[in-house]
Amino acid sequence: MGAAEELEKQIDALPTGYITKRTIKGKEYLSHQGTTNGKQFSHSISKEEASLLKEQIEKRKGLEKELKKLSHPANTEKQLNFNTNVIYGKALQDFAKPSRRYGKRDCYPEIEKYINGKVEDKVCVLFGLRRTGKTTLIKQTILSLSKEQISKAAYLKCTTKDTVLSINKDINRLRNAGYKYLFIDEVTLMDDFIDSASLLSDVYAAQGMKIILSGTDSLGFSFAINNELYDRAFMIHTTYIPFKEHSRLLGINDVDEYIRYGGTLKAGEFEFESEEVNARDASFRDNESTRHYIDTAICSNIQHSLECFKDGRYFRQLKTLYEADELTNAINRIIESMNHDFTVRIITRAFTSHDLKSAAQELRSERDKEKRTNILDEIDSKPILATLKRILSIKEKEEQSIGITPVHIEEIKEYLQSLDLIEKVNIESRFADNPHLNSADIYYIFTKPGMRYSQAQALIYSLMKDPQISSLGATTKKLISDKISEDVMGNMLEDIILLETKKSLEKDWKNTKEVFKLRFAAGEFDMVIQDTENTTCEIYEIKHSRKVVPNQYRHLINEEYLSLTEKQFGKITKKTVIYKGISHTEDNGIIYQNAEEYLRSI
Repeated sequence: MGAAEELEKQIDALPTGYITKRTIKGKEYLSHQGTTNGKQFSHSISKEEASLLKEQIEKRKGLEKELKKLSHPANTEKQLNFNTNVIYGKALQDFAKPSRRYGKRDCYPEIEKYINGKVEDKVCVLFGLRRTGKTTLIKQTILSLSKEQISKAAYLKCTTKDTVLSINKDINRLRNAGYKYLFIDEVTLMDDFIDSASLLSDVYAAQGMKIILSGTDSLGFSFAINNELYDRAFMIHTTYIPFKEHSRLLGINDVDEYIRYGGTLKAGEFEFESEEVNARDASFRDNESTRHYIDTAICSNIQHSLECFKDGRYFRQLKTLYEADELTNAINRIIESMNHDFTVRIITRAFTSHDLKSAAQELRSERDKEKRTNILDEIDSKPILATLKRILSIKEKEEQSIGITPVHIEEIKEYLQSLDLIEKVNIESRFADNPHLNSADIYYIFTKPGMRYSQAQALIYSLMKDPQISSLGATTKKLISDKISEDVMGNMLEDIILLETKKSLEKDWKNTKEVFKLRFAAGEFDMVIQDTENTTCEIYEIKHSRKVVPNQYRHLINEEYLSLTEKQFGKITKKTVIYKGISHTEDNGIIYQNAEEYLRSI
C-alpha cells in the first residue's frame, strides 16, 4: 500500500464535520454537525464527547493536508513557475472526483456544448449567486473530459491578491505548454477583471483555448459582458433553480420543502427556539441566516462590482450611500421592505371578513375532531387587524429610517434584477364600471423563495411575541399565526407557479404566450396565460390546499370576469385550479391540477 493510500485509510476512519456551541436560557448545548454523502447531519453531544471529537477532527484535517501535499504536483508547478494557484494532471482529477456523487444541473449540457463544439473567440461564463452549483459544474465538466482533453486541461483559482496581469503570465505558459482547456474560478475576486476581461476572449480564446470563467460576483460578470466581453461570451446562468430541477437534484418532491430550501442547493429550517443547532451552512434557516446570505451573496456582490468597474463610476446615485458606508444597509432595507410589503398585504387580506369567514367554515367542518372548532366565529377580526397593522406600521417606519430615495430604490432593483434575484410579472387590471382605470402594474417575485419566506416567518414570529397579540390568549394567537403562515405559503406557491411558467415560456424563442395576473374590482385570476398569436387564453386559480371547495373556483365561473377577460385577451380555452391535491376534472369542466405535477410538466 502506497503512502497516499495509507493516509486515505486513516482519514476514512476519522470523523468529519465540526463542533458547534449554543447557549439557550443560560444552558450550553453542544452539537456535532457536518455532511456525509451529500446529506447533512446534526447530533447533540456531551462535553466529554465534544473533546474527543474535536481531537479526532483536528487529526483528520492534519492528515488531509499531508495527503494534499503528496497528490499535488509540486515539482511540475515549480518547474513551470506559476504565479497563481494552478492545478492539472492527476491533482486536477483528484480535485474533481467529489462531484461524482452529485446530480448535474440542467445547464450542464450547455457547458459540454461549449467544450466540444466549434465555438471560437468566446469564453464561457458561469455566473450566479452563491450555493447554486458553479464550482461543482466546473468539477463535473473536468470529469467528463476525455483522456486527451484532460491532459491539456488546467484549473486556476484566483484570489484577491491576483491580477489579470499575473494570471495572464500563467495562461501564456499553459498555452505554450499545449494546454487547451482552462477553468478559471473566482475570477471576479480580481479588482481589474471587469475592465480587462476581453484579454481572455480576444487573445486566448481567439487562439483556440476553451476558457470557462466562474465567480461569486455575478453582477461583475454582467458588467463585463455588457462592456469588455460584449458578444464574445457564452453565458450560462445558475441563480435560478426551478422546482423540477431542484426536485431531481435533491429528491425533494414537495413544493413546500422547495420553499423551505429556499431555491438554493442547501437546506433551510425555521426552528426559532429549537435547542438543536441548525446546519451551519443552511442559507435560509432563519432571519439571521437570510440576512447573512443577503450580506455576503448579494450586497457584497453589488458593492464589489461597483467598486471595481470603471473606477467606481457606475455607482451613479448610490455613491452618497456608498461614501457614507450605508450601501449594504440600504440594499438590505430595500429587500426587507419588499418582503415586508408582501407580508403586510397577506395579513391585511387574511383578516378581511370574507377570508376569516372562509377559514371559520373550514375549521367548523374539519374532519379531524381534535382540530374542529368554532373559535374563529367568536373572533372580532377588526381589532386584531388594527393591532397587526399598527405593529407593522411601526416596523415600516423603522425600515425607512436611513433616507433611501425612490432613485436609490430603482437603481438597487435594477442590480437585483441583473443578479437574477428578482423577476418582474405584470398585474393587469380590468374594471367594467370604470374602463379608464384599467392599468398594468409591476409585481416583483424573488427567485430565491426561501429568502422571502424566512423573513415573512420572522415577522410573524415577532408579531406573535408582541404583548398586544399575546394578550389574546394562546389558542387564539395560534389560530392567527397558523392563518397568516398558511396564507404566506399560499402566496409563495402563487409566486413560484407564476415565475416558473413565465421562465418556461421564455425558453422558447418562438413563444407567443404571455403570463400575468389579472385583477378585477373585487377579485382576481391568480394567473392568465394569453396566446397572442391565436387570441386565446387560459385562466388559473392557485390554492395552497389539498381540499376541493367550490369557493376556490368562484372567480373562474364569474360571468362578468369571464366576459371582461375574453373581450381583452381572447377566447378562454381552459379553467384550472392548481392545488396540492390529486389531479382531476370537476363535472362543470373546472380542471384541478396538482401543483407538483404542474411544475414538473412545464
